[in-house]
Amino acid sequence: MEILIVGAGIGGLTLALALHARGIGCRVYEAAPSLKAVGVGINLLPHATRELAELGLEGALARVAVTTKESCFFNRFGQLIWREPLGRYAGYEWPQFSVHRGDLQALLMEAFRARVGEERLHLGWRCTGVDPAGRARFVRSEGGEPLPEQRGAAVIGCDGIHSAVRAQLHPDEGGPVYSGVNMWRGVTRWKPFLSGAAMTRVGWLATGKLVIYPIRERVDAEGRQLVNWVAEIETPEHKRWDWNRPAALADFIAPYAGWRFDWLDVPAMLAAADTILEFPMVDKDPLARWSFGRVTLLGDAAHPMVPRGSNGAGQAIVDARVLADELAARIDPGEALGAYEARRREATARVVLQNRSNPPDAILREVYQRTGDKPFARIEDVITAEELRALTEGYQRVAGYDRESLRARADTRR
Repeated sequence: MEILIVGAGIGGLTLALALHARGIGCRVYEAAPSLKAVGVGINLLPHATRELAELGLEGALARVAVTTKESCFFNRFGQLIWREPLGRYAGYEWPQFSVHRGDLQALLMEAFRARVGEERLHLGWRCTGVDPAGRARFVRSEGGEPLPEQRGAAVIGCDGIHSAVRAQLHPDEGGPVYSGVNMWRGVTRWKPFLSGAAMTRVGWLATGKLVIYPIRERVDAEGRQLVNWVAEIETPEHKRWDWNRPAALADFIAPYAGWRFDWLDVPAMLAAADTILEFPMVDKDPLARWSFGRVTLLGDAAHPMVPRGSNGAGQAIVDARVLADELAARIDPGEALGAYEARRREATARVVLQNRSNPPDAILREVYQRTGDKPFARIEDVITAEELRALTEGYQRVAGYDRESLRARADTRR
């Protein structure tokens, strides 16, 4: 059995490593002629770090990432709404990591080359078609000349939000669903704030929301961190979704101009950014079907979701482990893909819909609405600790990283 993986992103490389760990061969085909450290920060929640730890990658991750200690929510006046520990600090067996997407992809690629082999990586191969018999067609990304048809036991589309494999399987699918929120994302070299390892959310979408967290430690002699930030603002119009479209500070700074708190000077941090990118907050409606014969989808190709639960990469990583398990357990690859879809399609659809309605940052929405966007004297007079805890724990259950879900996962592995 040899599996063809279209896409060398986080999902595709994790799948390759998971297959290799189970003695299943694979080849990876990536449209980019070279792999560069693109993107900005992402979070790996405990259900994702568990999977990577089982692949022997926790130590390498800890060296390049920030081990996240806590989640903090503030209103736009800098008042603390809610604080809770995360990962091992919350009693989980596995940590939560905040990491630069490029660092994570480089770590996975290094492991792939060492374990699976450089000869099984094909760069500059752009997929133009697949068929249910496990064949895939490619052209050279630079020049467009046809490349030899590839045949395998199965083809897995791990080619991201603009998936060519998904487009072939669902040619009549509509475009992305715009949430009404535009995002500006960037990274800034900045001195540690709060605990130095906090996932911080501030404000609300109607008047400007900000997500801030460090993704690299000690990036210079002054001990500064590389801090990832995401500015989110309700905006009626948007441009095509593209993770790497450059933007300017003037495009979005106005709502944040007065955000100077005793723990962070927000406009100064934004103005000092190394990189600023623009991206509309979009997703797609869940599909009724992923698998056709010996072809299926994984990660963003299967279930693109708005980035409001820090969970897109995590769901791709869990996909990879489940698919590898099913391929290792079954002789017929088509049956394995069907079993994988049965376990993951509805589960990820729930996450897509939850990210639209009640992700963890719904805490900010509740306080914004109850206070009328005004400062409060005591948060207890606005919302109870039980209500706040219920919002975060509800999301954890849907996303699959509450303690009960992780215990159930442990039971199935024994």
